[in-house]
Amino acid sequence: MLSSRQLAFIALGDVHKGAYTDVAIDRALHKGNLDERDRRFLTELVYGSTRRQRTLDTIIDQLGKKSAQQQAKDLRTILHLGLYQLRYQEKIPASAAVNTTVQLAKDNGFKGLTGVVNGLLRQYIRLTEKTKEPLTLPDNPVERLGILHSFPDWIIEVWLEQFGFDATEKLCMWMNQTPAIDLRVNPLRSSLEEVEMALQGKGIQYQRLPNLPQALRLISSPGNIQNLPGFDAGWWTVQDSSAQLVGYLLNPQPEELIIDVCAAPGGKTTHLAELMGDKGKIYAGDRTTSRLRRLQQNAQRLGLKSIEIFTGDGRSLSQFDCIADRVLLDVPCSGLGTLNRHADARWRQTPTKVKELALLQQELITHAATFVKPRGVMVYATCTLHPAENEDVIGKFLRSHPHWQIIESLTQDSSLATYASPSGWIKVLPHQHNMDGFFMVRLRNAKN
Repeated sequence: MLSSRQLAFIALGDVHKGAYTDVAIDRALHKGNLDERDRRFLTELVYGSTRRQRTLDTIIDQLGKKSAQQQAKDLRTILHLGLYQLRYQEKIPASAAVNTTVQLAKDNGFKGLTGVVNGLLRQYIRLTEKTKEPLTLPDNPVERLGILHSFPDWIIEVWLEQFGFDATEKLCMWMNQTPAIDLRVNPLRSSLEEVEMALQGKGIQYQRLPNLPQALRLISSPGNIQNLPGFDAGWWTVQDSSAQLVGYLLNPQPEELIIDVCAAPGGKTTHLAELMGDKGKIYAGDRTTSRLRRLQQNAQRLGLKSIEIFTGDGRSLSQFDCIADRVLLDVPCSGLGTLNRHADARWRQTPTKVKELALLQQELITHAATFVKPRGVMVYATCTLHPAENEDVIGKFLRSHPHWQIIESLTQDSSLATYASPSGWIKVLPHQHNMDGFFMVRLRNAKN
């Protein structure tokens, strides 16, 4: 039977070949028969080693002899797994981390290099005993933070310019944590108190979240989320707390017509339907039918009837001209606010991709604005912390559409005021608010 470490090695090999981390983990889990504890350990090893890739590579390059530095990628992956356990898994004895990594090298065709693996790992342990930080870090703040917290330099530069050194370091540390699981209770099927009682009955620890009346954050590991009480009955769905804020900002009302332009996978769409009491109409679309299947499944499970799904590109839809009371435009983005959830995203995104996304976002907001009735409302939202996709997009839109304006009054006396900027938009900062990073702004079509 394959061990959790062997399966983690297989999954990381898939990641290095281009697979998304969650997909690679799912494939690996289907190749073994692990209990819940080992499944969690495998998941932590793969996500953690992927997040910490730059740091682990730097350790290998600084401590390893040329024979370690120049070896095949598979051996480097094995070293990643060993070093990740030594550096970030305090509950694992150092001897166990070394011995299992040496065995992993033997089992995967590197029997002649087990001395290299053993030597590098034990050298790291000796250096750790002498100093808190075995790495030699550069003075340059960009490279220093990038190596220490394992981010590409360009992301560090974007954050340093916005937040400064100390806040950027806190943000990096937050993004390297294991992400929390937040539930959004469906008030049409259950209540916060009923879900709490059901979780207590299963020994699941949780906490309520301020400013979010439908939210519960799971503190203890829930195992398979679909096995929690109330899933099949539609009592709740999984949605990060900051994403729940988007629905409250749009503030849909019963019997209104809403258009969710980039709706898949549908967490925000279903929240809008709940906030409306499932009364009215929500047109929810996306470019590909396959991405909308999950929305359809969740709407059915939650018992929501007001959602009508369509396939279409938000830049070219013609059937919605000037009909919507409110429009939600949750655009495709670089996801720099959710890097803790998507371990490989920091290595996939590039400045060039951000420029391409910003152009797409500009096209989407320009066309989506035509859907909104006079005096109607549009919310623009992203899960990124990059000004080119946030403030710059809104600034360009407002300059070219003078009859549109930011609505600031809503946030002055509401729970959303916690996250509001002087400019009127909402910015959720993970290191301050303990939620995924989000940007959102509420706009009004001021035409009469």
